[in-house]
Amino acid sequence: MKSELLIATNGFKGTWRAIEYGAWFAQTMRMKVTLLGVTERLSPAAIDDHHPLEDVFERAVELFQKKGVEYSLEVRNGDAEQVVPDKAKQGDFITVVSPLGRSRIRRWLAGRSFRVLMEQITGPVLYVPEIRLPLKRLLISAGGLGYEVTAEHLALQVATLSRADVTILHVIPPTDLDYPTTRDVREHMSDLQDTDTVLGRSLKKAFEVANVAGLNAKVITRQGRVVEQILTEVKEGNYDMVCMGSHYSAHALRQLYTPNVTAEVAEAANCPTLTVRHSPK
Repeated sequence: MKSELLIATNGFKGTWRAIEYGAWFAQTMRMKVTLLGVTERLSPAAIDDHHPLEDVFERAVELFQKKGVEYSLEVRNGDAEQVVPDKAKQGDFITVVSPLGRSRIRRWLAGRSFRVLMEQITGPVLYVPEIRLPLKRLLISAGGLGYEVTAEHLALQVATLSRADVTILHVIPPTDLDYPTTRDVREHMSDLQDTDTVLGRSLKKAFEVANVAGLNAKVITRQGRVVEQILTEVKEGNYDMVCMGSHYSAHALRQLYTPNVTAEVAEAANCPTLTVRHSPK
């Protein structure tokens, strides 16, 4: 795998989760790490005295060295919501972030940091609100439309190296439409992966790839509001990571899902969420 890991911190204590989890991820996936420190507010006098990122970097370097992870350090000035996407565009990165400690009024005025970052970063984003290690149970939320294939590929790499159990989930949203395909899906909720439909073939392929990798895998189908059903499965299944796919365009994502499924799941789930976009060629 050629991607590198870009871990972002603005010095807020909550971003240590991204650093700690990112170090584990890099060790597991045998990836190089770039630790990006964002200095958001700093006077020249403060720099001469003690840089606020100094302690974070010192702890991070010790952790990277302990895990045998190759790393580089970089510091940039500005708002993290702009600096991190700018850096992410400069390489083939998986970007790792945690909550940035924004005030409630800032979140209200500018939106939650994760949503802002996700709209601008075209590569995979690993959001770490909490650390769940070791990785024993991984949930792949499959849309069955083709754009989750890249997400499944990366998720199965992580699962294979961690020897995690895999659940492939598809949620059938409420609909009043009565097309033949819709009827097939409703009538085969328990064995959807065995149907000769686009969705069935997609689920079956993902299941077979997991089996070939020697993973313990299963397919689950739920019906109802997409966000609610995914979060219910996350809670009931006690998963350690969720992996979701989305379209390349944030605008297209909003058209497909109302509300933004990926962001809502990532913000409400109590485990890391890996979002992988699909860019049509």
